[in-house]
Amino acid sequence: MALFTARVKKDMDSFPVLAVVRVSALWRFEYLWLTLRALLSIRVYAYWKVGRHDDHAVFDLFFRKNPFHGEYTVFAGLEEALAMINTFKFTASDIVYLREVLPHAEDGFFEWLAQLDCSQVKVYALKEGSIVFPRIPLVRIEGSLGVGQLLETPLLNLLNFASLVTTNATRFKRAAGPDKGLLEFGLRRAQGPDGGLSASRYSYMAGFAGTSNVLAGKLHKIPIKGTHAHAFVQAHTSLDDVKVSTLDGRNFLEIVLKYRKEMECTRTNDGELAAFVAYAIAFPDAFLALVDTYDTLSVRILAVQRRN
Repeated sequence: MALFTARVKKDMDSFPVLAVVRVSALWRFEYLWLTLRALLSIRVYAYWKVGRHDDHAVFDLFFRKNPFHGEYTVFAGLEEALAMINTFKFTASDIVYLREVLPHAEDGFFEWLAQLDCSQVKVYALKEGSIVFPRIPLVRIEGSLGVGQLLETPLLNLLNFASLVTTNATRFKRAAGPDKGLLEFGLRRAQGPDGGLSASRYSYMAGFAGTSNVLAGKLHKIPIKGTHAHAFVQAHTSLDDVKVSTLDGRNFLEIVLKYRKEMECTRTNDGELAAFVAYAIAFPDAFLALVDTYDTLSVRILAVQRRN
């Protein structure tokens, strides 16, 4: 997304107010690293130095083209953006650090930063989850020129990735169809722990049925789903590794071996089959096999219906 074309306020009456929202703080957003680029480039200090930091301005957030060569984008990240705005504050330690990296700045600038908040900021936004299109304002910030400039990078960070993931997940969901359930297993390849949480949250928003990310499940009330690990399969080398074979009072291993013989599954790996049996016994109501540890085509996993 490109942010923030800014202009001095003239007339807000022509812009429909889709949402003017204040939210209670979800957490204190550590945004210092996000705003440092603006501070170091002297943009905000320059506003303060020439006395324009309190000028009234309007900032529009928009993007220039849809991702994935697609026809639409799904707008997401608004809740987190509002939480950031609601908790916007420089701490004493922030000010100490900024004095070190901006040694030329006058004391009055840091005094201004120390008392800064977003209590006078108004937020106008589309509803989160809306289908949106290029060059249409998604969020409008009305407030002082200095505060609006400080909000630029954190807002882009919170809305860009969220909208990208939600759009991508929506495309997958549409391709799979309404009768297919999709699960999000992306934590291992995510852009760090925060990126992993965001990806889980916004995939669920887009219609995924659950996530393997337990922390995301705890924080965002997402159903937890998953499979066993490849290491679980590799930890079983033969049928002798099935130490518990009883399920609902019946010898489940014997049932599986009976079906394997009837179906002439001669290429089944015994260690892999042992892992499947052990996992099914541990999770009889949520069994989901990972079949690509060795050779997906030769697994020919047996579907054994449980009987009451």
